[in-house]
Amino acid sequence: MSLPIPRSYAPMEALQVGELPLGEQWQYEPKWDGFRCIAFRDGGKVDLMSKSGKPLGRYFPDIVEAVKAIDAERFVIDGEIVIPVGKLLSFDELLLRIHPAASRVKMLAEAHPAMLIVFDLLVDGEGASLVKKPLSERRVALESFAVKKLAGAGVIRLSPATTLEKTVKRWYASVGSALDGVIAKRRDLPYQTGERTGMQKLKQKRTADCVVGGFRYASKGRSMGSLLLGLYDESGLLNHVGFCSAFSVAERKELTPKLEALKGAPGFTGQAPGGPSRWSTERTGEWVPLRTKLVVEVEYDHFTGGRFRHGTGFLRWRPEKAPKQCTMKQVEREASSSLLLLGAATRSAGKKKTGSTAKKRTSQRKP
Repeated sequence: MSLPIPRSYAPMEALQVGELPLGEQWQYEPKWDGFRCIAFRDGGKVDLMSKSGKPLGRYFPDIVEAVKAIDAERFVIDGEIVIPVGKLLSFDELLLRIHPAASRVKMLAEAHPAMLIVFDLLVDGEGASLVKKPLSERRVALESFAVKKLAGAGVIRLSPATTLEKTVKRWYASVGSALDGVIAKRRDLPYQTGERTGMQKLKQKRTADCVVGGFRYASKGRSMGSLLLGLYDESGLLNHVGFCSAFSVAERKELTPKLEALKGAPGFTGQAPGGPSRWSTERTGEWVPLRTKLVVEVEYDHFTGGRFRHGTGFLRWRPEKAPKQCTMKQVEREASSSLLLLGAATRSAGKKKTGSTAKKRTSQRKP
């Protein structure tokens, strides 16, 4: 006997939007900061597949063992692999897991075990496909599966879900900037494999004022390619934290002479660009230090490991702000963790199951 969907089955994806869609047809979930994963269990065989269709099992042996320990022979669950470190989720620890040496992966898994947060059930515990059923029915089946099968699986957790806008607002109020955003899914649609229809994501908007500590020229020509951004630490050192390259050709041409007029020390006095890494290239160290005169406000999605994970979006120049005011405190995440939402999800599913069972028993009583 085999699973009714192949391991190449593509996960449904989300369209990024600027505001949360409202209405009874929508279900809301937290947006988790991790690796998307569909977990396939077929007897003693477990496969963890990434969004791009590549296997993840060798990098997350702890999740493989946890899926094997679930008391069901055949099922498929859709979720997100995360790694809690202290009170927060660490994307850097996830990246470290992608390592060719099994001994290294084993050491990392023992130091910081991963967690699989589940938000959809594609094949139930009896091996039956649910992908053609609407989300409203799949969610009921998932919560029942979680209560029956995941109660003792500490590293596999049920993601909360709600149809109420006020609950989403409460999530933001309770965990603040630790919440990466919100996912909205159409409750009336079947699983939209490989599509962005029926699923939308709204990310938290985060901004920071940064010092322009240097710049890089574009790969061709002598126009500015990107601004190098810095923030001051508690010791008063300016550390390189990322870059901003969201400029048009005309803007780059206009900015270049203004930046060249500010060439000179001190530039970055703490962590500087072009530090050694396995991703370094010949051009990595080719940057021009600037006198610390310019402050820019940028929009970003994540700040982890002392840097912006991706490039930032330019918002505006801040000539009225002193560079020394641009400190790391702006990007320090709140102590509250989005993991706080997981306990409530499990308790809620348990209550629904208990209530449903009680109602069924009452209806079976003879008058």
